[in-house]
Amino acid sequence: MSAICHAHGIWRTIAKPLALAALAASTVLGFAGTPSSAAPANHITHPQLDWAGSQVAKHQPAAVSAPPAVSPFATQTPGLDVSAYQGNVAWSTVAADGARFAYVKATESTSYTNPYFSQQYTGSYNAGIIRGAYHFATPDTSSGATQADYFVAHGGGWSGDGKTLPGMLDLEWNPYGATCYGLSASGMVNWVLSFSNEYHAKTGRWPVIYTATSWWSQCTGNLGAFASTNPLFIANYNGSPGTMPYNWTYQTIWQWADSGTFPGDQDRFNGDYSRVQALANG
Repeated sequence: MSAICHAHGIWRTIAKPLALAALAASTVLGFAGTPSSAAPANHITHPQLDWAGSQVAKHQPAAVSAPPAVSPFATQTPGLDVSAYQGNVAWSTVAADGARFAYVKATESTSYTNPYFSQQYTGSYNAGIIRGAYHFATPDTSSGATQADYFVAHGGGWSGDGKTLPGMLDLEWNPYGATCYGLSASGMVNWVLSFSNEYHAKTGRWPVIYTATSWWSQCTGNLGAFASTNPLFIANYNGSPGTMPYNWTYQTIWQWADSGTFPGDQDRFNGDYSRVQALANG
């Protein structure tokens, strides 16, 4: 094991649990260490601990050291996704290490905005990284359209500047209760459709959908067909993207690990840098 890997292992064993505890405390005290001025508007009590893959890691514990090349494209472009958990990110270092794109958590439900969003979203842009924002879905707290509106109003919009990816909708296991948020399969499909349609109406772009195949199968019942409109951001930590969720034939982005070279989750865009630019440009 290299010194870097050994040091990283120490971080995951010791520092990460301490950081989780600190973030959990900040939910009650606020990020400045003072009592929060307002209680959560719903049951969303630890949004700082909810990020793209926070629940996937609990359901797919296997990890790999490096992603293999996957079809349909030979070239895989490296990137990452971050949230409040990472705090201020050294974007110049991330860019120097090879990251070409990033997704940044902006919102959750209609009661949370990432307090590090500006540093992460603007900082990545200033470092020459193509970036986008994402929304952690809580389909049991409000409608899809309502959450899409909140997302767009708090950093999740899109502009044709060549450096902004369409917003991403994070759909995964419920960190607060029932796996499928108490919705039937058809109810979940309608919720996702509501979010997607509203986001498209507000921005002119279809949101990227982030999910894991097993969650999608269980919670949508494979009733919804989104492949013709929504790019897929698949999470799978077992060495390959695996079987695609219903109706998608390939992934646009693959989240292959929850730690590695870059801060946050490790991602691969399924194509060379020109394909990342194409998604940004619409």
